[in-house]
Amino acid sequence: MQFTDFSKLDLTRLPTPCFVVDEVAVERNLSILQQVAEASGAKVLAALKAFSMWRLAPLVSSHLSGTCASGLHEARLGRECYGKEVHVFSAAYTESDLREILEIADHVVFNSCAQWQRFRPLALAARDRRPGLKFGLRINPEHSEGTVPIYDPCAPGSRLGIVRAQLDESTLEDISGLHFHTLCEQDFPPLHRTLQAVEDKFGDLLGRMEWINFGGGHHITRPDYQTDALVACVRDFASRYDVQVYLEPGEAVAIGTGVLVTEVLDLGHNVLDQAILDTSATCHMPDVLEMPYRADILGAAAPGELAHTYRLGGLTCLAGDVMGDYSFAQPLQVGQRLVFSDMAHYTMVKTSTFNGTRLPAIALWNSSTDTLEIVREFGYEDFRERLS
Repeated sequence: MQFTDFSKLDLTRLPTPCFVVDEVAVERNLSILQQVAEASGAKVLAALKAFSMWRLAPLVSSHLSGTCASGLHEARLGRECYGKEVHVFSAAYTESDLREILEIADHVVFNSCAQWQRFRPLALAARDRRPGLKFGLRINPEHSEGTVPIYDPCAPGSRLGIVRAQLDESTLEDISGLHFHTLCEQDFPPLHRTLQAVEDKFGDLLGRMEWINFGGGHHITRPDYQTDALVACVRDFASRYDVQVYLEPGEAVAIGTGVLVTEVLDLGHNVLDQAILDTSATCHMPDVLEMPYRADILGAAAPGELAHTYRLGGLTCLAGDVMGDYSFAQPLQVGQRLVFSDMAHYTMVKTSTFNGTRLPAIALWNSSTDTLEIVREFGYEDFRERLS
């Protein structure tokens, strides 16, 4: 999925490897999310775990109601750079982190009744200082919509969320909301089925709440997403239970907005033609290995479809550091630039320096004006400072 024609970008203007994000495409996505929020009454938050390019924080904040974080550092980034509401959920909190979170967050969601009970005195003391502070519990409706177990928060034995059998209703005092999350890159029907499961399992509790967070994984900005159905559903749910609905479609902020530009370093042959790139699947696009999936390349096709097929690999020592097999109309050349598409979300936030691999630069491009800003380049010091 790509909303911008990156073939119009002069790749020689870039260092490699380099993430390039089109601010025009980001604003397109944000406008759709804002329209959904205004039509449905939901508050939409940017999930920083998916896309946290804070250079665009003013743009994001001008369209959305705030951010959601997975811990202290993301919460600080949300408060310092984005403003508006800051929501935090973590599978578990350390006391030191939670003390800081309670001073900057607006909603703090706990993953178990035990953690809530343990930290309840601390939380209530913080609310005395900050009366707007709200607390919630993450519930697990035991309803799976994902097809990949590693990304299914409701898989059997999941550590995420409280199943109904483990929810101690005596702990609900001072809890004003519930949070659930079942989706991953999905459209409206899976959410509709999830809501039925939530109502079946937790319906008697919903009317006692002030707010319900529908979590993330909503591909709202995808062209074929059923936005009218989502709007009607949110309005109906909010009306029936008299609650404020929150959505956290972090990926939807950035889908179709960015690419990863890389350069061919070497060519070889072992059973099939090979090309080594100056990027890495394991370091720079780990979902290719974890999901797994095959990322698209501009101008390339499936193996054997075009005249010249290559296995593309990274420059680390990991034998499996391979992006996949691709075919090209012309033979690849050393020094040639390749463009992996749809690389803005869950890429920059997951990069690592395994093998001392250089982190990709980050660039911001405006596809309307062709202005280009190299926002950040990384070097040895960034690698060294992560180590002892």
